[in-house]
Amino acid sequence: MAAITINVSTVKPLGDRVFVKVSPSEEKTAGGILLPDTAKEKPQVGEVVSVGDGKLNEKGDRNPLDVKVGDKVLYSKYAGTDIKLGSEEYVLLSEKDILAIVS
Repeated sequence: MAAITINVSTVKPLGDRVFVKVSPSEEKTAGGILLPDTAKEKPQVGEVVSVGDGKLNEKGDRNPLDVKVGDKVLYSKYAGTDIKLGSEEYVLLSEKDILAIVS
């Protein structure tokens, strides 16, 4: 069996899926208290690094996605599949799980 090397440039989401690089979580509270790893919440903001071609409609045409590579997005808390490549964290999620584009 051949070994496969996966990196960001080799991941191409299918359909209406989006590959997002997760923004780092907060290290301390607003009051300055350092948070241990077990107390940190899962981040919900990230940057789109790759997008699929869009979902097929009834006519067989692709509906384009509302997000594009480079957009900073807010997504649902428990959405998608978490993926770790090297030291970076990513999430692969469906476009419907993206709540907003953050400017």
